[in-house]
Order: sequence, then structure tokens, then C-alpha cells
Amino acid sequence: MTKLALIGIRYDENSSFTKGAADAPPQIRAALRSEAWNLTSEDGTDLSDDSTFFDAGDIQPVAGSEMPALIENSIHTLLADGLSPISLGGDHSITYPIVRAFARKFNNLSVLHFDAHPDLYDSYQGNRNSHASPFARIMEQKLVKRLVQVGIRTFTSHQREQVKRFGVESIEMRHLRSDLKLEFDSPVYISFDVDALDPAFAPGVSHREPGGLSTRQVIELIQQLKGQVVGADIVEFNPRMDPLHITGTVCAKILKEIAARMLKG
Repeated sequence: MTKLALIGIRYDENSSFTKGAADAPPQIRAALRSEAWNLTSEDGTDLSDDSTFFDAGDIQPVAGSEMPALIENSIHTLLADGLSPISLGGDHSITYPIVRAFARKFNNLSVLHFDAHPDLYDSYQGNRNSHASPFARIMEQKLVKRLVQVGIRTFTSHQREQVKRFGVESIEMRHLRSDLKLEFDSPVYISFDVDALDPAFAPGVSHREPGGLSTRQVIELIQQLKGQVVGADIVEFNPRMDPLHITGTVCAKILKEIAARMLKG
């Protein structure tokens, strides 16, 4: 049986607007374990057993260029131990070293990316490691065979050019159909940026972009996804922007449904 690993990555140094996402992992863990609900997913998967999750703790930030290698090696170690990691960010820049680790194990990996933003800038504000650039790095290094994006609503002309350059399958929010079915014939990694959700559902993000997905839409897309989900991250939750503690609970809900989907194999 698949055993899941939770790992927090308390890093937001590549955030372009405001910091705070580094504070998210303890908040998501607390919401997940809250006595306000139970640890059963909607399909009845019981996640409460101590053997379901191995908690690998948090990666604390280190200086500069050492951080990506620390993230990649930490994830690779979990994968080598036969675990399936779910990473709690942190800003979206962490996804690049995470996917580097997954690509070392899966040579035909696909990524399902939920986001308001395509994060395909070649460089943003002079930073090629920006949280606005991870998928440019992933695609130019050919780490994945497919990148499917859902919920996008902030395309610039440069990022549209990047979509064409890399063959990204980007499903813009304005074109989203209620009968969308996501199917993958190779192992799939889910990268979930919380601002994919409309701010009405998840206000605790640094870059609020109205007109997004509902929590219900995301849950149904995850539940109905065809393919083997081998890992995931949840990024860009900023507790400093979440005074009513709504968004942490939403993150924990998405985490439960992703975990149940991963355990299905």
C-alpha cells in the first residue's frame, strides 16, 4: 500500500510581492488535524491511521543557491525510501526542485498545475528562480512530458509565447467547461497553487485574482482525474492574509482529497 509523506518547505524568498507563504506548513498541518472535522475523504478513504502519513517535518530555509538542492535531495530521499511525498509550501518556486527529484524517478512524468497564473516567465523582476518562473525551468529542461494547467486567468503576451514554445496545455478559466475530464497515461504530479481558487473561497494568498475556481470544482477535478497520482504540492497559502483562518482549512480539505486520490494508485 502507498504510504504518503508530508513535508513542509518553509521558503518564500522568491515571492515577488509579499512574504508570508513560509508560515503555511504548520497552519495546514493544524487544520488537517483539527477536531472540527475528521480525517475521512469524501470517497470514504480513512486517513486517520498513524501509518497513512509519515511526517518528515519541515525544511527550514538556508542561504541562497543551496536551497533548491536541499529541497531536491530531501524529496529524492523520500522517494528512494518508497514514500509518496506531498509538499506543503512555501512559494511556488519550490515546485521546480521538487519536480527535478520526481523526474529522477519517473522518466515520463506529467504535471497537473492548478493556478491563476501560468508561472512561465523566463525571468521575473530579474529573478530566473522567481515563483513566477518554475514551469519555465521545468519545461526548458524537459523534466516532464506534459504540463496541463487549469484555472489560468492572467496571461501576458510573453507567457502566451512560452505556452506555444513549450507545448503547454493551458485551460484558461474563461474557457473552462463543466464537463472537463483530465486524463493522463503516465504518472502525474499535482501542483496546487491556492490562488487557483477564487479569493471568495481562499482569501489567504499574496496575489488575489478574482474569477477563479470554486473549492467544489477543484475537488471534483481531483476526484475524477484519470491517471496515477504519484505526488503533489500545495503552495502560495499566505497565513498573514488569512485573518479568519478560512484558507488553511481549504488547504487541508484539498490535501485530504489529493491524499485519497494518491492512495487509490
